[in-house]
Amino acid sequence: MSASKLNTPEPAGPLLVRSLGQRLTLPTGSVRVHKNGIEFRSPEAFSAWTEMTVELETPEDERRIQANGVVVACAGNRHEGFTVSMVFTNLSPQSQARLHTLAAGFFM
Repeated sequence: MSASKLNTPEPAGPLLVRSLGQRLTLPTGSVRVHKNGIEFRSPEAFSAWTEMTVELETPEDERRIQANGVVVACAGNRHEGFTVSMVFTNLSPQSQARLHTLAAGFFM
């Protein structure tokens, strides 16, 4: 996945990531939303093909997008952090529509 941020306010609130009992809360600036997944910066590495659950929330709309996905790439090191790419699987039509709106409106 590749993306570039626009100079607009960040739409996503903190990102909650859960995987095998681990729970991470990631700051807004470390998340890039795509129409079929996300990229985020993490202090921890994740193995490829790890199944994860994420919750994404926008400040203007308190409804959360909860999605399951699979890590397809993780690059970086423990000193600078890791960039994790995740593709969503089995999104509900409502969550997919909201995700497309976020991806189109705020991230490219």
